[in-house]
Amino acid sequence: MADQRTAKRSARGSKPAAAKKTPAKASGPDKDESLELYRAMLLIRRFEEKAGQLYGMGLIGGFCHLYIGQEAVVTGIQSVMEDDDKVVTGYRCHGHMLACGMDPKGVMAELTGRIDGYSRGKGGSMHMFSTEKNFFGGHGIVGAQVPIGAGLGFSCKYQENGNVCATYFGEGAANQGQVYEAFNMAALWKLPVVFVIENNRYGMGTSVQRAAANSSALYARGDAFGIPGLQVDGMDVLAVREGAAKAVEHARSGEGPFILEAQTYRYRGHSMSDPAKYRTKEEVQDMRSKHDPIEQMRAFLVKKKFADDEDLKAIDKDIKARVNEAAEFAQTSPEPDPSELWTDVRVEA
Repeated sequence: MADQRTAKRSARGSKPAAAKKTPAKASGPDKDESLELYRAMLLIRRFEEKAGQLYGMGLIGGFCHLYIGQEAVVTGIQSVMEDDDKVVTGYRCHGHMLACGMDPKGVMAELTGRIDGYSRGKGGSMHMFSTEKNFFGGHGIVGAQVPIGAGLGFSCKYQENGNVCATYFGEGAANQGQVYEAFNMAALWKLPVVFVIENNRYGMGTSVQRAAANSSALYARGDAFGIPGLQVDGMDVLAVREGAAKAVEHARSGEGPFILEAQTYRYRGHSMSDPAKYRTKEEVQDMRSKHDPIEQMRAFLVKKKFADDEDLKAIDKDIKARVNEAAEFAQTSPEPDPSELWTDVRVEA
């Protein structure tokens, strides 16, 4: 049984899920890069749709926050980062895991609480990690990942390895006090951190206009610390990629942290248990019909003659097959033995 489990776990990192980590060109991505961006976003979308189905079937327990609608943010940013760069985020994190190259099988197995999950079935939706892929969580406490991201940036600077840390958080977390403590330390020590504000307009059920004194420019929150910032269209992966290239270059060059605000939108509720009655169906439909990141990239590919409808259908078919395979893997993976309750509790120094 142990050998069988080891063999299954080894499959988790067998096929990268992220877009290629290449610098953004002033002229825009070429054909191969553009198709990789499309595939990466579509993988996140189909994975999250399947996760929603499994949650409805009772196969995923606890909280489950879906990333549907926000795929362009993490895809665009991770496409300009290096493999050894660090990533830390909050609880809407499945898309970040896939964009970092974590295998869909291991992510889905963790969602369903199985032994072949990235945290051996004990972390669930919000708490899985991969040191191999330099992904440091998934964190359930609002804003708690931001000082952790500053710490990861400190590690990069201390080791003089030239790496940066992308620290993702939402517009709701941007109001937390610990975020500004992290800003201060990162600026003081010129830490190589890109603070990414994923502004999806609603913190749980509260609109950003009701929660932020200056809701139109969250990227300017770093002005008091001398941290430069930039706002991008988070529904346009090419705009995110271009902005991220500037942010990452600033941090990597030794100039210190950078704040990148991506104005995005989530189509589903805050979590699977949220009926999202605080916004109208018309508002959601307007965003889906006019600003969907995947449809925008699809139109770009066709316009540039990088792909036609048949090519895009084939990509979708392949990705659906991968996601279905991940769901099947997760459901056939064994549940953890009760003895797992006593593992990973402490590290022997």
